[in-house]
Amino acid sequence: MTTQRPRTQRSGPQTASVVTDLPFKPQLVKAVFRDVTSLHVSRPAAWAAASVTRTVLTEIIDAARSAAAEEARKRLMPKDLISAIERNVEVELGSAWYLHSPTFHGLLGEVRNADGALVSVRERRGARTPSGVAGAHRFEAGVRRLLGSRGVRAVPAMVRDLDGIASVFLTDLARDAAKVVREGGVKRFGTVSLVVPGEPALAPLFKDPLLALSTRRGDRRTVGGDDVLAAVTMQLFGDLRQRALTEAAEMTRNTSAN
Repeated sequence: MTTQRPRTQRSGPQTASVVTDLPFKPQLVKAVFRDVTSLHVSRPAAWAAASVTRTVLTEIIDAARSAAAEEARKRLMPKDLISAIERNVEVELGSAWYLHSPTFHGLLGEVRNADGALVSVRERRGARTPSGVAGAHRFEAGVRRLLGSRGVRAVPAMVRDLDGIASVFLTDLARDAAKVVREGGVKRFGTVSLVVPGEPALAPLFKDPLLALSTRRGDRRTVGGDDVLAAVTMQLFGDLRQRALTEAAEMTRNTSAN
């Protein structure tokens, strides 16, 4: 009797586990990319974008959870979102959503036109609803999963705001990743140096690791994982940016290795 060798599977359990742990599925990420670009989106790019969105929403939820805990609540409310943004400017993301959410009405300040007349919120929104706002409902399941993983719940209005922020953020991330592909790298880096008048500028003490993303390799038809990481440097800053980059790089490394 001939003994058959077990068939080797294309992806191991670790890969499946890593992807399953993502509240925002790669399929959803690719759907958002299709809204803004005709470029092909690689699997590492989808995983990286899903990871970054999870990192961003986790940071916002944890900050809102801290605000709610001060009132001994485990159910998040829109005012907790306001408190989170006030305490940490790094989580002020998806700003296009703010014009569409009652939570932020009255907090955006006055805007006047060239004639000095007040511009209404309806006029500031524009005639066309941005795709990130129109598609926000797609994020509800992922937001609820993420809330549950952080041990909290949220009122419907808070879920709506988290949906909107996630959708608008990922839409902006997709646009920037596509721009990185079209332009062949990031074109927004710059440096600032303090010098004493009359003396030569000092050489930099170390190289910025983010500059490694400023020039891309590969074809101009596919959004890759590094393109998403480059887009992250354009969308985020501070500790949140570094954490998002680290977690996304770990995600693509784990999935690629399996």
